[in-house]
This record gives sequence, structure tokens and C-alpha cells, in this order.
Amino acid sequence: MRPVIFVAPYFLEATLRFVDAVSRLDEVALAVVSTDPEEKLPPGLRSRVKAHWRVDDCLDPAQLENAVRGLARRVGPPAKLIGTLEELQVPLALAREALGLPGLSSQAAANFRDKARMKTVLERAGLPCARHALAHSPEEARAFVEQVGYPVVAKPQAGAGAKNTFRLDSDEQLAAACAHMPPRPGSPVLLEEFVTGEEHSFDAAVVAGVPVWHSISRYHPSPLEVLREPWIQWCVLLPRAIDGPEYAAIRRDGFAALATLGLETGFAHMEWFLRKSGEALISEVGARPPGAQFTTLISYAHDTDFYRVWARLAALDQFAPPERRYAVGCAYLRGQGQGRVKQVLGLDRVAKDLGPLVVEARLPRAGQAPASTYEGEGFIIVRHPETRVVEDALNTIVSNIRVELA
Repeated sequence: MRPVIFVAPYFLEATLRFVDAVSRLDEVALAVVSTDPEEKLPPGLRSRVKAHWRVDDCLDPAQLENAVRGLARRVGPPAKLIGTLEELQVPLALAREALGLPGLSSQAAANFRDKARMKTVLERAGLPCARHALAHSPEEARAFVEQVGYPVVAKPQAGAGAKNTFRLDSDEQLAAACAHMPPRPGSPVLLEEFVTGEEHSFDAAVVAGVPVWHSISRYHPSPLEVLREPWIQWCVLLPRAIDGPEYAAIRRDGFAALATLGLETGFAHMEWFLRKSGEALISEVGARPPGAQFTTLISYAHDTDFYRVWARLAALDQFAPPERRYAVGCAYLRGQGQGRVKQVLGLDRVAKDLGPLVVEARLPRAGQAPASTYEGEGFIIVRHPETRVVEDALNTIVSNIRVELA
């Protein structure tokens, strides 16, 4: 069997779905590195994990290197050192290089992780992305705004998703952002021009430098707008047909960007905008599988277990492109008001109108604490062969369901 070491800092549900997929590969002997103790693994999964090594900090390459050397004495020399989290990719790459293991290089990992560096690399390659600057002081932030004008977007240099990302429309908001997230030499803030257009994601797989598969999702509205307006319900649509001319630009530029940033074998998740001109403008890219239930959505669209598909590529460098058979949509249910979840209204109407289309749902529970992200307190996933049917179903969900907080 092929020893593979998976770094999972904490045994959270989303991470464990990927760990579980690797554990079920017949060709793999799985070992796990974590800050959590082995006892926190679900019993069924624990029985398939051949060895566990606890570290204090999974983001420390030296601790990862030591853990791999220790696990190698139990399961044999590892073939792969892998993990799914955005913030893990640079430490994993550094540990792999120290150990002589294959995988994403530390230079490529830094290209993906450092968002300012990423945009500089893409710009130099002639690939479209928003104008940006790395501000090391409030003065540098103001100078960038004077150059591009409002609105601008402020975010951490090594962010993930829309966490700590803000749209700024005035000098007052810029000052508030600089107070909340002070730009300084050791901790600069990334500023970007605000881009208009339809926001999408581009999920892709590359094997030995060759593009082998992609998926496109459309956001409605953008995650940044959802965070600004707590009453908005976020939806994601995976159209069934994604090979038409409307997506030609991102197919070309998306794979070119992955090659430029240094992805040779693996998955990537990209945020991008479709401009009215038909141009694709790249926002951010991660050398990892997507979050926010996206891997589940992709599974439903292709009628296959994409967690297992990812596992085969990550652990064995094997990928068989599946057929896209359905359009899929997810409505993320966000609470209205203040406090904890009091009740969920409109479920009867949605169940009556959409029952056969619903393939998975996690409904908010009374007493549940509100979430701090745009994913909200629950979700409903719908599927149908026709994209228009899925679009209409998402509209029905967000028009009828209301999660009340009190």
C-alpha cells in the first residue's frame, strides 16, 4: 500500500470529508497529522487511519517535517504529504521540500497564498486581474485610492474567501479599515480596484501540467455584497452547460493562470468576474479544493463522489474526468435580525413546490447561534438536468424561506 500523510489541523466536518475519502482508497495507507488528539476522529474513520501524530502547530513546517519522519517509522516512507486548507499550502510545500517529497513547490505555493504576489505574477504574464497595491501604511493606502478612485476592496495579503474583506467607498471608510486592519511594514494590506461584473468560480484539475477538467459556478450576488447586506440570501448556481462561448475567456485564461502560478498536478479554486465585454478578470486563486459545500455541489452535478475524485488525484496522481449531467444550485440560508435562530418560515411552501428537486438540505435549528460567514445558518441544494429549472428553484427558496433570529 502507498503511505500518504494528511495534515488536518482540526477535525472539522468539512476537513474530515476529504480525510475520509483518502482513507477509503484501497491503494493507500493513511496517516494523519493534527493538533486534535486521535480520540476526536469519528470511530469509523479512526479505524481506517493507520497512524496519528499530534503537533502543537500544523502551520509550522519544522513540526510537520518531524511528524512525517515519526510517522514514516510506523507506516513506511510516505509517497505524499497533503492537506486541503488554504493556509496549509506553504507550510506543506516547505515540509515536502525538506523531506524530498513530490508536490506543489514552495515558490508556487507562495504564488497562490500571497494574493499581492499572485496578481503581480499574473500581470507580468499578461493575464487579466484587478489593479492592486500592497499598502504598508495608511499613506500608501490613500495613494492607491488617489490613483484608482473609489470604490476599492481591502483584504489581508494572505486571505481566504471573503474573510476580513471590505468594500470601501469613502475616505471615512478607508480610515476605519486602516484602524481595524492597520497596514504596516510587517503586516501590509492588499488593496484592489472594485470590479463590476458577474462573479463566478472556476474549479479545475491539472495532471502533469495538462488541464484535464474544469467546473464553473455563478454567484448571486457576490460574497462581498452578501457580507455588506445581512438580509441578502446567497446562491450559487452550477450551470449544466459550461463549454459554450460565454465561458471561452476563463477556460483560456484560467488554465493559463494555473500554469503561470506553478500548479503542475492538483486541484485549484479560482474566483473570477465575467465582464460585459466578455472578458474574464481573475480575482483570487487557491491551490486547493473549494469550500462552502462546493465539492458537494460538484459531486451532484457530475453524479459522482468528488471527494473521492479529489482523493485519487491528491494521493495517487490519478484523475478520470467525469461527465457533467445536471445543473445544481445551493441557497445559503442566512438569519434575519439579532440573536439566535428562533424559527424558519416558508418551509412548507418550498417542500410542496420543490420537493423532488431537493437533494440535500441542512436547515437552521431553533436556538442555533448565527454564523459569521456568508454561508449562513443552513442551506438547501437542488438539482435538475435543465439549468433554468434550477435557477427558478433557487428564486423560490430565497423568496419564501425566512430564518428569524431573536
